[in-house]
Amino acid sequence: MTLADPVPDDYRAAIDYLSALDADWARHIAAVGPCLHQAKPAQEPYEALVRAIAYQQLHGRAAEAILGRMLALFPEVAFPRPEQLLAVEPQTLRACGFSASKLATIQGIAQARLEGRVPSRAEALVMDDEALIERLVALRGVGRWTVEMLLIYCLERPDILPVDDFGVRAGYRRLKGLDKAPTPAQLRALGMAWSPFRTVAAWYLWRA
Repeated sequence: MTLADPVPDDYRAAIDYLSALDADWARHIAAVGPCLHQAKPAQEPYEALVRAIAYQQLHGRAAEAILGRMLALFPEVAFPRPEQLLAVEPQTLRACGFSASKLATIQGIAQARLEGRVPSRAEALVMDDEALIERLVALRGVGRWTVEMLLIYCLERPDILPVDDFGVRAGYRRLKGLDKAPTPAQLRALGMAWSPFRTVAAWYLWRA
C-alpha cells in the first residue's frame, strides 16, 4: 500500500476493513470521509528525526520558526547535511531557539548518521519496523513515538499504531464513548484487530 498519494483506491481496502469492524468505526469513517493521509517520502530518516525533535513539546508555529532560523544558516541547501550541522557552533544553534537538551539530541542524530547508526532512506526501507525502532530509540532523546512518526510519514509504513500518542488514545475514547482513554497497553491489544491497516486507523482516530 502506498500512503503518500491520497487516491481513494489506495485506502479502499483499509476503509472497508475498518468500517466492517463495528458500527462505531463505520459511523466515524462515514462522518470523516476519505482518508487523506499524506506521507513525506522524499525525506531522509536523518532529516525526519531532526524535524521531529524540533517539534517535540512545542506549538507547531513555534517549532516552524525555530526550524526556519536553523535552515537560514544553510542557504545553499534545502536541509543541512550532518557534517554541516555539526560544524556550527552550539551557541549559534541555541540562538535559533533550541533548548540545550534538544540541541544535544539533534547533534547526536547528526553524529549517528555519519556513523551509520541512523540509516539512509534506502537502508531503512528494507528494515523491519521493530528493528528500526530498536536501533533508533537507542539514540539520546529519541523515543518510540518519534520513530513511529518517521515510519508513518517518511517510510510510508501501513501498519503503525502509535499507542503513546495522546490524540490516538483520546480519539478511541471518543469513538467508543468511554469515560477514560485506554492505556497504551490496552490500545496496543485493541489495535491488533486493526492490522494490517493500523496507520489508517490512527489517522481516523486523530480526527475523532
